[in-house]
Amino acid sequence: MPITTIGLDADDTLWHNETLFRLTHKRFVELLSDCAEEAALESRLAEVEKRNLRLYGYGAKGFTLSMIETALELTEGKVSTRTISEILAAGRDLLAHPMEPLSGVEDALAALTEQYRLVLITKGDLLHQEQKLAASGLGDHFSAVEIVSEKDADTYRRVFTRHGTGPEEAAMAGNSVRSDILPALEAGAFAALIPYPLVWAHEAAETPNDHPRFAQLETLADLPAWLENVQA
Repeated sequence: MPITTIGLDADDTLWHNETLFRLTHKRFVELLSDCAEEAALESRLAEVEKRNLRLYGYGAKGFTLSMIETALELTEGKVSTRTISEILAAGRDLLAHPMEPLSGVEDALAALTEQYRLVLITKGDLLHQEQKLAASGLGDHFSAVEIVSEKDADTYRRVFTRHGTGPEEAAMAGNSVRSDILPALEAGAFAALIPYPLVWAHEAAETPNDHPRFAQLETLADLPAWLENVQA
């Protein structure tokens, strides 16, 4: 059965993202350094982020709200307006940061578009994800763009049926085992993990190395050859 459709993650698969969040984390820790130790600040922020995902979803805006909420909790509401302003500024900087595509991504996408229908499947804030795609200059490579609130097996079944010939004839590529790999495999698709050096703790999961439809690749440039091999 030939593969007709390729789903591609955006953040940390096509361009840098987690690196920018880590820098903003560091800025937050510096602003609140008088309130708690770094480990305690990071732990509380992670707890608040996880708690807020169902309300705010994924992305820089929800992260900024979680930073403010964490600061209010740690200081029992006594955080200064100046610190709140600095946190908001950090969030705006995160939203406005220039997009930097990963090395070799554009050439890999150009090669893939010659044989497959490409669909960008990303989660996060709708406006910000649209802005990042536009700024990246990679949008013309994609036949469709799906910005979703969560990536689960039902999402992949729906997207690959809507924009392709079903999950059985599709492959998903991305850097997150939890979001890009496991649910795509559950839906019946192939899945290729392309690791990024930094991984958000919420996206961590065990790699399904023994699954017959799974592979771990070094870069997106390795994807075309792997796809040819699994169809041979």
